[in-house]
Amino acid sequence: MQYPLQTPASAPASPEPHTPIREDEPKVIKITNCKILKDHKIVENDAIWVQGGKIIDPHKFFWYQKRLPDQVLDAGGLLIVPGFIEAQINGAFGVDFSVPSDYETYEKDLLKVNRGLLKYGTTSYCPTIVSSSASVYHKVLSHLKPRAGSATTGATILGAHVEGPFINEARIGAHELKVLQASANSGYDDFKDVYGLEGATPEDQGKLSQESQNSVKIITCAPELEGIMDTIPDLVKAGITVSIGHSMANISQAESAVAKGAKFITHLFNAMPQFHHRDPGVIGLLGSRLDLPRPYYGLICDGIHVHPNSVKIAYDSHPEGVVLVTDAMSAMGLAPGNYHLGNMNVTKDEDRVYIA
Repeated sequence: MQYPLQTPASAPASPEPHTPIREDEPKVIKITNCKILKDHKIVENDAIWVQGGKIIDPHKFFWYQKRLPDQVLDAGGLLIVPGFIEAQINGAFGVDFSVPSDYETYEKDLLKVNRGLLKYGTTSYCPTIVSSSASVYHKVLSHLKPRAGSATTGATILGAHVEGPFINEARIGAHELKVLQASANSGYDDFKDVYGLEGATPEDQGKLSQESQNSVKIITCAPELEGIMDTIPDLVKAGITVSIGHSMANISQAESAVAKGAKFITHLFNAMPQFHHRDPGVIGLLGSRLDLPRPYYGLICDGIHVHPNSVKIAYDSHPEGVVLVTDAMSAMGLAPGNYHLGNMNVTKDEDRVYIA
């Protein structure tokens, strides 16, 4: 964000006294010769000031701190943007989050992805696990608890996104049929058993320390499956974001899920019924009635998963809700060839990945 220039004549008549600089205070960096997003346009030859990873007002900084930036960087005409947050990524650089390994190997692979994502501008993300058996979840999720990133350790892990296995087999997508769970008749206990969630009840979960919090932060599920709808409030109480996806839900079921606490839609338009004017299904949540909050929605804008016209329709309907996701897998960053997604074989071409 940039601010209008402030001349000495318009400066505060009695500026606040100068505050001594603490030794642990983050450096102030001025980035020049860059492009920035300003008022929905790309502006060239501008400058931006950053302190502790946050954009600051340079004029307030100058007048109240009475100091110049600690460092000036020439961006060489590059576009400067805040760090990206990836809510759905299954792996990258040959690493598949859904494939268990020994502790040291998994941690080494995780570090490889964390560092690699920084090169793409992603500074925090939710490692995503495709539908798997309970034994897989119990092995891999212990690695995916929230952890802070850095310039040396790579992107921040925000917690895991478990996409399935409580999804509708009619909209299975690139998931393995034999591991799906068709119901959750025991409610929260079924989720606890499958994922190995800590805490016996959602109420206990709220008392867990930061260090022992669950790895699971987002669950993609189909609310029309038996027992799922009634479990949504318990999942929300446990601090989990419930996302509607891989679902055959009609508009009534989708709205009921939102009323119970679901706040997200997994890759809108994909793995759900197409829009129909008499029953728009999950897509119809873009135009929900006024007494319901419209959920956020993931959108894969690669020109393949969703047509650009559909992207524009969704964005124009609910611009505040769009969350760009890649849904990338282990072949990201690698050459075309044959790879794995969970237990399935996939083939990567130049611009797409499909089940072999």
